[in-house]
Amino acid sequence: MLGATNGSSTSVWMDTATVPVFPPLVGAQEAQVCVIGAGIAGLTAAYLLARQDRDVVVIDALGVGAGETGRSTAHFFPPDEWYHGIERRFGYAQAKLVAGSYAHALQMVESIVRREGIACDFEHLDGYLVVQHDDDQPTLERECDAAVRAGVQAELVSGVPGLEYGTGPAVRYPGQAQFHPLKYLDGLARAFIRRGGRIHGASHARRIQGDHRRQVVSLDQGQVRAQHVVVATHTPFNDRVVMHTKQVGYRSYVIGLRVPHGTLPHLLLWDLGDPYHYVRLASGIDGDEVLLVGGADHKTGQDGHPGHRYDELERWARERFPLARELAWRWSGEVMEPSDGLAFLGRNPMDDDNVYLITGDSGNGMTHCTIGAMLVTDLIMERPNPWSALYDPARKPVHGLGEFASAQANVAAHYGEWLGGGEVDSVQAIAPGEGAVLREGLRRVAVYRDPEGALHALSARCTHLGCAVHWNSAEESWDCPCHASRFDVEGNVLHGPAPAPLARIVLAPGDVPPPQDRRSSARGGMR
Repeated sequence: MLGATNGSSTSVWMDTATVPVFPPLVGAQEAQVCVIGAGIAGLTAAYLLARQDRDVVVIDALGVGAGETGRSTAHFFPPDEWYHGIERRFGYAQAKLVAGSYAHALQMVESIVRREGIACDFEHLDGYLVVQHDDDQPTLERECDAAVRAGVQAELVSGVPGLEYGTGPAVRYPGQAQFHPLKYLDGLARAFIRRGGRIHGASHARRIQGDHRRQVVSLDQGQVRAQHVVVATHTPFNDRVVMHTKQVGYRSYVIGLRVPHGTLPHLLLWDLGDPYHYVRLASGIDGDEVLLVGGADHKTGQDGHPGHRYDELERWARERFPLARELAWRWSGEVMEPSDGLAFLGRNPMDDDNVYLITGDSGNGMTHCTIGAMLVTDLIMERPNPWSALYDPARKPVHGLGEFASAQANVAAHYGEWLGGGEVDSVQAIAPGEGAVLREGLRRVAVYRDPEGALHALSARCTHLGCAVHWNSAEESWDCPCHASRFDVEGNVLHGPAPAPLARIVLAPGDVPPPQDRRSSARGGMR
């Protein structure tokens, strides 16, 4: 089992792997490179740099794999925008570069697995893109043609083999891959330590300050002085505004259904529906296999009770996979969608040239994080990299301007919530295990009532740029609808870019129910 995580749900990976736990950083340390974040992006970068004899220290606010890597479905597949979308926005030459970077990322992961002997269920398999409506079939032809032009092996087929339901025509992408992400991180962390690396968990980076010669990373109980800093925290906490106008956070949902071993083919499946779906199998779980079905995305902080999304995924899955048995896992994760469809990997445009970002995964976290680690390693080693301009975080959002404008309008609308009332009139309306925002004078207060009936009150003002947070009942967290920061019920940061916890608030006496009311409320919740 994994220790601390950034949500209350548990993925199949968390239940079927252990990862090493490292002590917090206390005091001052020196390193050539400080990597912030111990997910696949940070640990891959740290490992590659250690292989270049760089002295590297990794810090993470929680621990190895406790962020989004352990919530991924962990497969390698074509760009989330698909090759026809990349070609339309960036042109043929750039689409070919994207395809090359994806292929190199997959080769890198496979080489690490083999070199370090990591038992992480890595396997190659075919991927299939299907449509839900006949009217969308011309899109498959465009995608297949664009993929082939980009140098990708792809072909149109009449259907997906081995499935009980007729998918209709599909684009087949041979040679894709999947693995167990936490088993991979376990092996990666141990390999990094063997090469002299240092890892510290429970070490929350609060600030980065310095110049082109040296940066100082400040933590709650210490600091790291380093020549280079890699910010691999899924979304950067060190940049207050610029990068957060270029990407939008989404919650994506996954269910795991047990299926008898050998009854379904090992393949990857994605559709072009709205909402869209993605499918894979996980093996070796108590003698069964687990059918993983994901999708039903929405913008972070913009669905307070998203449990219905799990139900929708289950209905979709059972209609197509009638052999599926009991529902064993439900979880969600965060996806950062860049405005133009390509990740942001490289030098942070707001700092000296020795601070680097790996962000904007666009649903391809395993691939983009590996590309980012390779690219950042080359920059630190002062080597040329063919993808540095393609993924440059300083690039302007010339492509995808419509999505960019829509995202900014959405953010502006949520700032307007400060002018309105609360979601409830008093704390008496909040059931045990639930949260809601109420207005108390000029302030908005985020209040959670725990299962025992006790109240936990926080300022609803996100510590990033002041947007009002919303309750997320699926993960029992307070989520910001503007820039995707997330906080637990005590106000602690679960996901940036927020740099600090939500402020705690003492409720006015009139808002707190008498003891007997609180007890009856708790009893009612337990029934």
